[in-house]
Amino acid sequence: MYPGHHAQTRPDHPAIIIPATGETVTHAQLNARSNQIAQYLHAHGLRLGDTVAILMDNTPRFFEALWAGLRSGLYVLPVNRYLLPEEVAYILEDSGAHALITSPGKAETAQGLAGRASDCKLRLCLGGPADGLVDLTQELTNVTAEPLAEQPRGTFMFYSSGTTGRPKGIKRLLPAAAISAATPHTDSLIGYSFDENTIYLSPAPIYHAAPCAWSMGVQALGGTVVMMERFDPEAALQHIEHYKITHSQWVPTMFVRMLKLPGEQRRRYDLSSHGIAVHAAAPCPAEVKRRMIDWWGPILLEYYGGSEGNGRTSLDSHEWLQKPGSVGQANSGILHICDDDGNELAPGETGLVYFEQPEMPFRYHNDPEKTRQAQHPVYPTWTALGDVGYVDEDGYLFLTDRKSFMIISGGVNIYPQQIEDALVLHPKVADVGVIGVPNDDFGEEVKAVVQPAEGVEPDAALAEELIAFARQHVAAYMVPRSVDFSAQLPRLPTGKLYKNELRAPYWADQKKRI
Repeated sequence: MYPGHHAQTRPDHPAIIIPATGETVTHAQLNARSNQIAQYLHAHGLRLGDTVAILMDNTPRFFEALWAGLRSGLYVLPVNRYLLPEEVAYILEDSGAHALITSPGKAETAQGLAGRASDCKLRLCLGGPADGLVDLTQELTNVTAEPLAEQPRGTFMFYSSGTTGRPKGIKRLLPAAAISAATPHTDSLIGYSFDENTIYLSPAPIYHAAPCAWSMGVQALGGTVVMMERFDPEAALQHIEHYKITHSQWVPTMFVRMLKLPGEQRRRYDLSSHGIAVHAAAPCPAEVKRRMIDWWGPILLEYYGGSEGNGRTSLDSHEWLQKPGSVGQANSGILHICDDDGNELAPGETGLVYFEQPEMPFRYHNDPEKTRQAQHPVYPTWTALGDVGYVDEDGYLFLTDRKSFMIISGGVNIYPQQIEDALVLHPKVADVGVIGVPNDDFGEEVKAVVQPAEGVEPDAALAEELIAFARQHVAAYMVPRSVDFSAQLPRLPTGKLYKNELRAPYWADQKKRI
């Protein structure tokens, strides 16, 4: 299903609500506006398989542009709204985008593209005028709201977050179907009790793969997306009560921030409508998840999978309490754990996580070498995204960390995730990243970079306190040798930490020596 269906069956039902402004967009309005944008793009030469990039803040216009691309048979490329103009230019050039749609809130970034990405000639601002950009809202006043004569289904083209290097475009084949056809994604949502009565809270930036795809799935089913402009821990609880939220999706850093609210604030709100809280995108510390289940009840549903769509695992709260720390059993693809040479490992042994599919599910755009590196050395339809973990005797996957984040100190492999999971629970810690830094004797040593909680003074005494705390919760070889402090860690709102950016200052002198 898609907006055209619900515009006929429940035209006045809200498709989008923005709590900060009170703006509501009905399914009929979403359908009409997305039709107009589709007509405009088609009139300006975009055809099946072309690419439209969307650079916006969290505004209803984002969904109107997304649906316009998807009902036109286009590759729809949501762009990270936090990127600098030169980074956006790289993505536009690499993807071969034919058009860019932005919003007044991101117009400055789009304006900074002048002279760059010259092949992306159609540059539009939806929601108001902006210098140097075509005022799409004004242009649409004379465009029909009728659907295109043919509406082939497009698909998303996400770019990786670039936490360890340049972002790469994830490109899949266009589906050979019309926009009106059901999709496997909406089928899976139905399996999680999503339907036309769903009221879904999305507190994350909508450009990111998970909130984007899930929100679009809710709208495809005829439900309502309540989209926050930005995450605030207490406001999120207020919205659950006020809008009678039934479903939601989070990243673990949001859980941490909500858990650190004073108890009286957390108990103030009626959360009884809240039936399913989905979380993914980053590993959730086991103790954080346990506390969330104690607070919200067994409504947490976790899944693991990448934007590449090469496989997926999931588990509910009851399963997790039996298998704490797991991200579930595979429900798309067959799991394999392999060593660096591609040999499959036995249950309980740690290695690279592969998913087997009948055919290669994705390719990295313009990067055949990166695509090849994701494939198993023997079986090309087994693909890995760089995550390390193990599978237990019952087929439940446990993630250890990203292979690229591993610290090798004196020949010992150390994965930072366990150390970060311990330190983030300290009441004086707002956020933490653990990295390897140069050590003349051991090659690398463990360092924690900590963002102190609000009102906490970072000093040598706090550093010692945190090292002592770590010593109580992780093995001796994993305890940080030192702690540095930062006012803000380079973390995306999606929960991912830019480890390269965190590590770079510590390795700069080392590179000069080499």
